[in-house]
Amino acid sequence: MSASGESDVPEPRWLAGDQLAAWRGFMRLLQTLPAVLGVQLQQDSKLSFLEYYVLAHLSEQPERRLRMSDLADLAGSELSRLSHLVTRLENRGFVRREPDPLNGRYTQAILTDAGFAHLADSAPGHVGRVLDVFIDVLDPDELRTLHRVSDKVLARIDRDRG
Repeated sequence: MSASGESDVPEPRWLAGDQLAAWRGFMRLLQTLPAVLGVQLQQDSKLSFLEYYVLAHLSEQPERRLRMSDLADLAGSELSRLSHLVTRLENRGFVRREPDPLNGRYTQAILTDAGFAHLADSAPGHVGRVLDVFIDVLDPDELRTLHRVSDKVLARIDRDRG
């Protein structure tokens, strides 16, 4: 308390007007878009949204392999949740696990040839849906702005994790 008897605790900040509308719209998009894309993936490829993106991340890595902890970071998933997901993908023959040759305390996930083939078969339908519900509804300026906004927010998050 200050000498005047007032609290030194700052007043909380609140969202108002356009801030609140933008935040609620973004959160609705964040919740809805993966679900919509997941329906297409499940129907066409029998993959969940996260399974597809795990396979896609692995396909982009050298030798199609990555430490499980790094894959969890890329996928925005907890390691335990990712481990269950990778077990499902292993059971389908899409991924296998091996000790990391550089440090045996870590495990690597490796995209198999069958997993790569399934991803390649799945990609055209998924990309078509992404184009239909997301890319094609935005003009080039909106896409550039979205890219800048995403980079800016992610940079702040990375800085705060620091």
